[in-house]
Amino acid sequence: MIAIKDLNKSFGCKKVIHNLNICINNNEVVALLGPNGAGKTTLMRLMTGFYQPDSGEIIINHHRLTEERIAALKNTAYVPEVGALYPEMSVFEYIKYMADLRQMANQAFIDNLLTLVQELGIEEVINQRCETLSKGFKRRVAIAGALIHRPKTVILDEPTEGLDPNQKQSVREFIRNYGKKNTVVISTHIMEEVEAMAGRVILINHGRLICDTTPALLLQNTAAADIDEAFRALTADK
Repeated sequence: MIAIKDLNKSFGCKKVIHNLNICINNNEVVALLGPNGAGKTTLMRLMTGFYQPDSGEIIINHHRLTEERIAALKNTAYVPEVGALYPEMSVFEYIKYMADLRQMANQAFIDNLLTLVQELGIEEVINQRCETLSKGFKRRVAIAGALIHRPKTVILDEPTEGLDPNQKQSVREFIRNYGKKNTVVISTHIMEEVEAMAGRVILINHGRLICDTTPALLLQNTAAADIDEAFRALTADK
């Protein structure tokens, strides 16, 4: 669960996040949408402790992020749009390193690794060096490393970026299934991803909450033919 209360963030004289109030429940996949410059990345970095808010608070799994940072982030994972891998490591070494950072027991690591390797389709590259991977495999390995400890809260920035259509389908299915028992927030500019993965849409623009609804109601309320048209209608500068 993520609760965002009266959140504000500025960089210099530029206000990026304006008094946001959002509650994201357990066991759901939420799509965070907005045009370029809307504040999505800033919001995700606030939610994962990379930035400190100017005011307001973020509560993750009942822990206040500014006061209980370690407890709040213990069961949280963030995969940025450009997930940094260690090029000299093999895929196995990288994922094991991520598990060691989380102080995972060896058996738990093995069990989770076997599951993730199959679910994300990275069996064939498990012994390859990360620097040799295609963009699509790098993306999936970054997700595997972040989720090796099976976190309860997952924040993914453009999770299917660089994947081919078959890879996108498998990762979408993985995210949908993961969200059945955990909290998943995805940021994406690919509108088809919303209906494919998310049961809820949070749309922000200029750092302000525009709407918080389901994909079906978003279409109904905007009388749009598809999510892309609804997005344009709600975010176009008048």
